[in-house]
Amino acid sequence: MNNLSHLLRGIPPSATVAISDKARALKAQGRDVIALAGGDPDFKTPQHIIDAAIKAMNAGDTNYPPAQGKPKLLEAVAAKLERENGVKVSPSQVIVTPGGKWALYLAIAALVNPGDEVMILEPAWVSYDPIVSLNGAVPVHVSLPNDQNFLVTEEILRQHLSPKTKAIMVNSPSNPTGRVLTRGEVDAIVKVANAADLYVISDEIYEYLLFDGAVHYSLAAEPGMAERTITINGFSKAYAMTGWRLGWLAAPQPIVKLAMKLQTHSVTSAASFSMAAGIAALNGPQDCIQEMVASYAARRRFMLDALAEIPGIACAPIEGAFYLFPSFPHSTLNSVQVADALLEKADIACTPGIEFGAAGEGHVRFSIATAMSDLERAVERLARVVPGL
Repeated sequence: MNNLSHLLRGIPPSATVAISDKARALKAQGRDVIALAGGDPDFKTPQHIIDAAIKAMNAGDTNYPPAQGKPKLLEAVAAKLERENGVKVSPSQVIVTPGGKWALYLAIAALVNPGDEVMILEPAWVSYDPIVSLNGAVPVHVSLPNDQNFLVTEEILRQHLSPKTKAIMVNSPSNPTGRVLTRGEVDAIVKVANAADLYVISDEIYEYLLFDGAVHYSLAAEPGMAERTITINGFSKAYAMTGWRLGWLAAPQPIVKLAMKLQTHSVTSAASFSMAAGIAALNGPQDCIQEMVASYAARRRFMLDALAEIPGIACAPIEGAFYLFPSFPHSTLNSVQVADALLEKADIACTPGIEFGAAGEGHVRFSIATAMSDLERAVERLARVVPGL
């Protein structure tokens, strides 16, 4: 038993999954837990997407699909990238994956050799670091400045460069901070990546979730970036399709060729009927996205206004995604202790900021991908508990 994988024993479990599982277990025990730890939209998948999958299954589409993805879905992804993002790729440069997380894993696996360094802009999603480590590379944690709302600058990127740096992982809109990269931040990343000959993994899973006029920039569309950028995206957040397990990556052909080796020797492919749903999502009506974004915007406004009235909690206005990342400036507790206190005293499940890297300490992450009624109850509990933390 002692000879089991040393590599995996050194990888922490996913904090967001663990906390969400704990919240579910407490609910099953009868606790009135408000789950704000996960990132699962509370909306039903739009009906026309569900209908497309049912139609495909009833038509016998239940066998192995093409490992890279159904041609119509590859074409739909390529068309979407050119139409909406200004990124020109051929369908052969796209891989459909069982979830966006696997697309990230494929990207890193195709890029790195043992000892290569990958820069992770923190606070960062909890799985970036383990994905890099599991592929034998070294995560380099770039702690973005808390007092500047986690601003990305050319200077801070250059400070973390070394001869071993292979890539930068970028996520905008950001999980967990809700930040959306500005034009200046995009320019800084592009300048450093081109000058240092780096690859960029651009996780754009929240691209449609924008507020107050924020603009999403796809890094692959920037000068000199097409040949060095892997774009990661999927259907989970925009179309409320978390359970369908459907994502994709778009990359230069040599990267796709290597990534396909891992895909075919591991998961083989995404599910056939999920791909049918994905085709309907990309090629069908898009008003469902705007309806969900409007709901998130209302929740965002409600939460920001409510938190501003509670002593002991501070929260910057988020620009995208569906997370808040408040801090507790007058508390002596660390982020794990704050999260534990909120669960024990207020029955609110949230994620400690330290789980997203050292730059996240002092914060917790709240998801607003839940019903307004739950958010209203959460605010009442926060008002009662936070001043005493």
